[in-house]
Amino acid sequence: MAGIRDATAIVGIGQTPFARRLDEDERTLACRAVLDALDDAGIAPAEVDALASFTMEETDEVELAKAVGFGDLTFFSKVGYGGGGSCATVAHLAAAIASGQATVGVAWRSRKRGSGPRPWTNTTVQLPTPAQWTRPFGLLRPADEIAMLTRRYMHEYGATRDHLFNVALACRNRANQNPAAVMYDRPLTREMYMTSRWISEPLCLFDNCLETDGALACVVVSRERARDCARKPVYVHSAAQGLPAQHHGMVNYWNDDPLTGPAWTAARHLWKHADFTPEDVDVAQIYDAFSALIPLSLEGYGFCGRGEGGAFTEQGALEIGGRLPVNTAGGGLSEAYVHGFNLITEGVKQLRGTSTAQVPGAATCLVTAGEGVPTSALLLTNRS
Repeated sequence: MAGIRDATAIVGIGQTPFARRLDEDERTLACRAVLDALDDAGIAPAEVDALASFTMEETDEVELAKAVGFGDLTFFSKVGYGGGGSCATVAHLAAAIASGQATVGVAWRSRKRGSGPRPWTNTTVQLPTPAQWTRPFGLLRPADEIAMLTRRYMHEYGATRDHLFNVALACRNRANQNPAAVMYDRPLTREMYMTSRWISEPLCLFDNCLETDGALACVVVSRERARDCARKPVYVHSAAQGLPAQHHGMVNYWNDDPLTGPAWTAARHLWKHADFTPEDVDVAQIYDAFSALIPLSLEGYGFCGRGEGGAFTEQGALEIGGRLPVNTAGGGLSEAYVHGFNLITEGVKQLRGTSTAQVPGAATCLVTAGEGVPTSALLLTNRS
């Protein structure tokens, strides 16, 4: 990955509206987001020769290429593990373009999670091996599995519900500034948080991500090509994937320490190939399918010490003007949940200077994918 450092840039981003229910199907939403991103970049669809998406993406390369009007494709890939794959899609395109396999890449995610079925409700297929050791015993949903990790974290390090509230509040405050966010006009108070219903104790309603229909996309080109595009380039400075030894999805209890998740593995590789450190990051878009993932990720990516992620959230640290502003469009908790792809597009907006909750002078941004599953991360910068 040292070879991709600042060699490519994100030059276009696009998204559909977000809602609990949208009428259009996932393929139509994907096409709309991709065309929006290409228009943003000032690049014609026929110039696209590389694609990257998720194994869970229902719209395949052939359907998208025909519908949008791409040229010959010379690179295409899919990344596994749902929310863990978001940043890796951009990393795959960056590697392909930097190595000369392609010239214009598009990554996308289209999903109807709000109005569509829940993956774990399909009882007609055999459970994957990890689920055979969890679901028969009551861990039916990701929320149940992360609830176990959260309780362990609280027990080991004294994290509290107030720390989780700090995360939920920071995301909601930013969503209240973002007209595109599902929760734009719905403020959150501590009383609302503390009296809300349990989803899986100790995770309450506001600790869980939204259920959203929508699609997003981005366009990646070489550093040289980026200079001629319509928008200010945002460079892919470093990228990483991470799957720790003996990992067991979500619960991670085959490891000696279940709280040392995939973020720790990805972070070591990410920082090894970067010219800056966590102290140099101006803003972060941290995967937040559940509020507890942010303190765990703050530790894994080196912003604080082991067990200090809860305390890190205190005194407005995650707000604009705090130690590390996070999820400045609202994140999965309050903008939209589309497997974390909106964190990538918001990172680009921050470094363009066009966010609805702009961090003054932001020049570096960390974007992470899902903690608790095999994951990925990006370091983005606008420094040429």
